[in-house]
Amino acid sequence: MRVLSGIQPSGKLHIGNYFGAIAQMVKQQEEHDLFAFIPNYHALSGSVKLDDLEKNTIEAAIDFLSLGVDPNKTLFWVQSHVKEVLELYWILSRYTPVGLLERAHSYKDKVAKGIASSHALFSYPVLMAADILLYDAQIVPVGKDQIQHLEMTRDTAIKFNNEHGDIFTLPDALVVKELATVPGIDGAKMSKSYGNTIEIFMDEKPLQKRCNKIVTDSTPLGEPIEYEGNNVYALLCLFSTPTEIEELKVIYKSGELGHGHFKKILKDKIWEHFGEAREKRAYYLEHTDEVKEILNEGAKKASAIASKKMEIIREKIGIV
Repeated sequence: MRVLSGIQPSGKLHIGNYFGAIAQMVKQQEEHDLFAFIPNYHALSGSVKLDDLEKNTIEAAIDFLSLGVDPNKTLFWVQSHVKEVLELYWILSRYTPVGLLERAHSYKDKVAKGIASSHALFSYPVLMAADILLYDAQIVPVGKDQIQHLEMTRDTAIKFNNEHGDIFTLPDALVVKELATVPGIDGAKMSKSYGNTIEIFMDEKPLQKRCNKIVTDSTPLGEPIEYEGNNVYALLCLFSTPTEIEELKVIYKSGELGHGHFKKILKDKIWEHFGEAREKRAYYLEHTDEVKEILNEGAKKASAIASKKMEIIREKIGIV
């Protein structure tokens, strides 16, 4: 089973990136044929500073490797290193109705939150479709906000296949329901676009300060705290075993600890969880040539697959 996944290099990786994508990649590489890439073209659809994009791309690769993505088990590359994806993006634009793109919830939400409207942002689902269809991905792990985009990929692929035969594999979404939306410090989905993230590789003191900013209610110390709908509790659950979660529920209801205590517990769990990854990251930061070589080797393999696929597509549509 071929699984494809990626995360934009649009800034520092955060906890939502880890649980929503990277942890799933590490699991999938043990069970399936994993294709993992860094979609740096997609980063152009947002508010990323172009001066930072190259640096962010390398740092994203370092973070992936530090957090467990294994290039000996996973095909790992940078999106822009395989130019065929842009060719397919343009071809698929012919098979993607404007009305379909206008119905994209993610586009509307981002514009409503102040992200500048652009063709790149509007046509984001077409490039996503190219990423998926170029490599015949069968499974694509997505968050709830990306399910519609995957449905659009299927719609476009079906339209192409109806005209030219069964060229594209129709991908299925893999949604880990309990992790589909990791809350940010304001309770909304954790996203760099919303400025509500907790970065994975923060220093310890800034990490505690960030945890302290998580929005909670005004329940005073000594009173029971409702854990349902509590942002700190939701994040604690990500780092806790089932037994620890049950213990947390009891403590929340007892009133023995206040919101500040739980924020301290959260910081400690985050710091401990990513301890080994911090050590690996320090190594890769000192050996960026090794990282670039890993990406180059991955791009060669991805290009070989993409080139064969594009030969078939060009022939079908009359591009010579």
